[in-house]
Amino acid sequence: MHALPHLAFIDWLALGMFFAAWGGYAWFSEHSPRGAHGLNSTTQRYRMQWAYRLLERDVRVTDSTLIGNLVTSVSFYANTTIYIIAGLIAALGAADQLLGLAADLPFAAPGNRELLEIKLMLVLGSFVFAYFKFTWALRQFNLLSILVGAAPQGLAGTPEIDRFARRLAAANSLAGDDFNRGIRAYYFGLAAAVWLLNPLLCALASLAILIVLYRRDYRSPALLALREEND
Repeated sequence: MHALPHLAFIDWLALGMFFAAWGGYAWFSEHSPRGAHGLNSTTQRYRMQWAYRLLERDVRVTDSTLIGNLVTSVSFYANTTIYIIAGLIAALGAADQLLGLAADLPFAAPGNRELLEIKLMLVLGSFVFAYFKFTWALRQFNLLSILVGAAPQGLAGTPEIDRFARRLAAANSLAGDDFNRGIRAYYFGLAAAVWLLNPLLCALASLAILIVLYRRDYRSPALLALREEND
């Protein structure tokens, strides 16, 4: 807390833009009615279809392979995040040297060790958040694999099959949502890293990332391709 007086008005403005962009987009995409028509909700329909197809099959090698691919992807991000966190902790220990290096970079704003530590802690916090989301998504995908092993076989329309299909799709969606939150933390972690150079650039980077996320979730060719059959 003793370092907070070192924050100038432009730094507080950058922090406000950063958290408003991150938190605002998370609420919009996950809780608002207008945000319920994006890539995540559209993917949910295919997860439900996958659940029904899985329950129709006697041999589920394909489904196990697909879940294995999902687990591998999440594991890659979780492992990578550990290295990033370790590097940021090391950077905190070498703040004096990093301060001298940053001063020579273009657009670098003047600062001191306390301010630099606050900036590094914001980047570190972003990636720690991502790590928790990736590891929880990984555990939920493992739970999904257990559900696949316990799944009955049957056709849609049977009460037992319908209930289990919803259970499979829900577990898949919960894991996918946490994976998406981890990816979102990566994006905003980059914006936090820009604060090391200049607070105004951090605010602009937060706004740019907000636009990129919105375009990919609501205006991308991938979304149009997934909606093509449903519209």
